[in-house]
Amino acid sequence: MWYDFIPQTRFLLGTAGYPSPTILQQAVEAAGSEVITVSLRREGAQGGVFRKLLTRMNRRVLPNTAGCHTVKEAVTTAHMARELFDTRWIKLEVIGHADTLQPDPFALVEAARILCAEGFQVFPYTTEDLIVGEKLLEAGCQLLMPWGAPIGSGQGLRNIEGLRAMRAWFSDVPLIIDAGIGSPAQAAQAMELGFDAVLLNTAVAKAQNPVLMAGAFAAAIRAGHDARCAGLMELRDMASASTPVFGMAQFS
Repeated sequence: MWYDFIPQTRFLLGTAGYPSPTILQQAVEAAGSEVITVSLRREGAQGGVFRKLLTRMNRRVLPNTAGCHTVKEAVTTAHMARELFDTRWIKLEVIGHADTLQPDPFALVEAARILCAEGFQVFPYTTEDLIVGEKLLEAGCQLLMPWGAPIGSGQGLRNIEGLRAMRAWFSDVPLIIDAGIGSPAQAAQAMELGFDAVLLNTAVAKAQNPVLMAGAFAAAIRAGHDARCAGLMELRDMASASTPVFGMAQFS
């Protein structure tokens, strides 16, 4: 499948808001990210300079429709991205609420249906709503990207039970946490829940040392994934001694 890149790159990194192009490039290298997201608005503002930087980084580009609020805007932006970056990949965002930047589920599903029918490989930014997830898969999406919290908030996984339910319900569907991750610990938690990858931008770009933070996130995501694969211990209501009673010395 076209999304088979996920096992190799569990950390997808955004490219907006870095102090300089050099720091961006160093952060991408420290993250080990094979896939980076790019907004067409940033490409339009930076022009050929930013495109040359992307070429030097030699990473797979996932363009997004950031800032789009209608189906028409999102579909038009996706068409532009396909021409500009020569890719069928598109991270689909259709924002429905100005304050929370929560996706509009109705417009999102409609735009996804249009783009999938036109041959796009759609990465939909959605919530943890199971019904919306079902509709996106019916529209032709082959993976889902639920938010952890509002974009840029750094609040982490606000609805743990909802995300856990989503992971269980869509057991065979790649799931990528997108938005709201603010610390490496939160990213590790997402991986421990069984998510396939994490996509973030602000927590690295706005750090005092973005390069160091990118490396920290990479290590945390790897640790969380390894912990999930190793088998996390179950929670217990009562204490359970790790040292066996049998064989202990008896004192009278």
